[in-house]
Amino acid sequence: MHIKIYFNDKPLFLADEIDSELEPYVHHDDAVYIDEFSTPGVNSMLHEMRLAKVHAGIFRHDDITALKKAFWKKFTVIQAAGGIVTNDAGALLFMYRRGKWDLPKGKLDKGETLEQCAVRETEEETGLRKVELHQPLITTYHTYDENGKHFLKETHWFKLSAPGSQHLEPQLAEQITALEWAPPSSLDKYVKNTFPSILDVLRAGGYA
Repeated sequence: MHIKIYFNDKPLFLADEIDSELEPYVHHDDAVYIDEFSTPGVNSMLHEMRLAKVHAGIFRHDDITALKKAFWKKFTVIQAAGGIVTNDAGALLFMYRRGKWDLPKGKLDKGETLEQCAVRETEEETGLRKVELHQPLITTYHTYDENGKHFLKETHWFKLSAPGSQHLEPQLAEQITALEWAPPSSLDKYVKNTFPSILDVLRAGGYA
């Protein structure tokens, strides 16, 4: 198995074996492969992933739980939740924020469950007032730096629905400037200008 962590648009795979998905990366000139599980090895991979010439990384170790723990220690971990929202016609809800099409999501508040977070954030960001929770889809990971600190956001995604005719209102305070329902057959506009992790969520939902 493997865990995929995005550094901007670049994937780092933590893996206990090299499967068919990872095999092509091993032979890429712009990918880094490390199988020495040590603190210097972990630090080296984190350094490499921040270099412009590197576009992917693979860190292999038999104990993926220990490998994950070693990497997670290097970041402040932020938990979040969100989802793919569909309406009665089966269209997907996309939101435009900071120049990219995205899906509703947000940080977990103290005392709430991930499921509650997914519904709350969706309602806050879109103006929907009746959002129903269905099954979990996937967990994605991406890193970012803020005020000199390194963060890793762990986002848990769910399948959600918004029944009936509901008014949409983008949360301008979160820099959301547009909301659009998109039929599953007309997603090109959105997938061409979104994040790699969102593509992973859409694939998990059977839409890409």
